[in-house]
Amino acid sequence: MFLLPSLLGIAVFFIWPFADAVGYSLLDRPVGGSFAGIDNYAELLSNPAYLLGLGNTVQFMLICIPINMALSLWFATLIKKSTKKRWFILIFLIPLVIPSGSVSFFWQSMFANSGAINGILASFGITGPAWLDSATGMAVIVLIFIWKNMGFNMILFISGLSSIPKEHYEAAHVDGSGPVNTFLYITLPGLAPTFILVLILSIINSFKVFKEIFLLTGTHPNENIYMLQHFMNNMFTSLNYSRLGAAAVIITLAVSIIAVAFMRLERRV
Repeated sequence: MFLLPSLLGIAVFFIWPFADAVGYSLLDRPVGGSFAGIDNYAELLSNPAYLLGLGNTVQFMLICIPINMALSLWFATLIKKSTKKRWFILIFLIPLVIPSGSVSFFWQSMFANSGAINGILASFGITGPAWLDSATGMAVIVLIFIWKNMGFNMILFISGLSSIPKEHYEAAHVDGSGPVNTFLYITLPGLAPTFILVLILSIINSFKVFKEIFLLTGTHPNENIYMLQHFMNNMFTSLNYSRLGAAAVIITLAVSIIAVAFMRLERRV
C-alpha cells in the first residue's frame, strides 16, 4: 500500500513513455504510420551519425569509468583514515549540488578559446588548443564527469570500507601481511558488492554528462564529443520519433543487460 504512489509514478512517467517509444520504433512514421518491423533498428546500424555517437559514447565510458572508480576508491581509503572526514566529504559532494548551468559556465570560462587556461598558456608564449573543438574535447568531458561524480562514488566506497570487519585487518597485521596484500586479499574482496554497485551507477551516470556537453557546445559539437544523446536529441527536434524510439530502446536494453549481468555477478561474489 505504501509503495503504490511510487509505483504509480513509475508507471506513468517511465513505463508508459517507454512503451510509447517501443511503439514508435516499430512504425515508419509516428502519426498514422504503418508497421515497419525492425527497419528503424537496421537503419540505425547503418547511420553514420548514430555510429559516431555510439563509438564516442563507448570510448568515453571506457576512459572515464575506470579512472573515476580508481580515484574514488583511492580518496575513500585516504579520507576514511582522516580525523576531518566530514569536512572532506562535504567538499567532494559540492559538485553534486551545483546547477548544471553554473557548472557549464565555469568550464566554458576555463576551456574556451580565450578562456583562463589558454590565457595562462599564452603568458608563457604557448598557443593553447581549441579545447572543445578538437580531439582534446574528450579529455575535457572526462574531467567534468570525474569532477562531478567522484564525490558520490567516494561516499559509497567509504560506506563499503566501513562494513569490512576490523578483525580482518588486525589478523592480517598479526600475520605480517603488507599493505598491498592486505588491499588485494581483504579490502577488494570486502568491497566487491560496493564495487559492482558503483560500476552500475557510473555506467548510468555516464549518460547524464550530456547536459554539460550540450550547454558547452550545443546540438552539433565537434565529432570527437558527439554522443548518442546528441543523436537522440536531434531526432527529437526533427520530430523523427521512430528513429528516436529505436535508439532509446537499444540504449535501455544495453544498460539493462549490463546491470543484470553485474547484479548476478554480485550474488556470486
